[in-house]
Amino acid sequence: MTALEFNNLVQNVAQSLRPAAMNLTRDADDAKDLVQETMLKALTNRDKFKAGTNLKAWLYTIMRNTFINNYNKVIKRSSNIDSSEYLQYLNTDESYVTQNKGTATFVMNDINKAIAGLNEEHRTPFMMYYVGFKYLEIAEKLQIPIGTVKNRIHIARKELKKVLKVYQQDA
Repeated sequence: MTALEFNNLVQNVAQSLRPAAMNLTRDADDAKDLVQETMLKALTNRDKFKAGTNLKAWLYTIMRNTFINNYNKVIKRSSNIDSSEYLQYLNTDESYVTQNKGTATFVMNDINKAIAGLNEEHRTPFMMYYVGFKYLEIAEKLQIPIGTVKNRIHIARKELKKVLKVYQQDA
């Protein structure tokens, strides 16, 4: 495969990396930077790509590893900061302090009732996601398309937000 053919293939797949980058970074500018860095690494390491294999998977792997490496760098840099001065302000806001845990019990009861009030088709994927299953795992276990899983979780979140509106900070 020539360099030009490889470049064209990589450019065609680049657009499909953006949603995954956004999912990793949760920020549009950081996502663009991550995709750009992934493209740069892919183009500089094109000799390591084996023709006939899945280019998209190879690029996703590069992107994921780049994200993890960048994240680890940020964590190492920020771990040297002395945060003892900051810790004295932790939990000093009176609106967040519960002395007898009674309020927390009421809140949890309301949350559990709201979850129980969801339709079964929305509650099951939502709870699976809540306990740590990935979208793909939920789709496989429930034998439904991944888009349906995402939609049902989204609907469950909207319903819970509507039912638990009383607990929103700005409400």
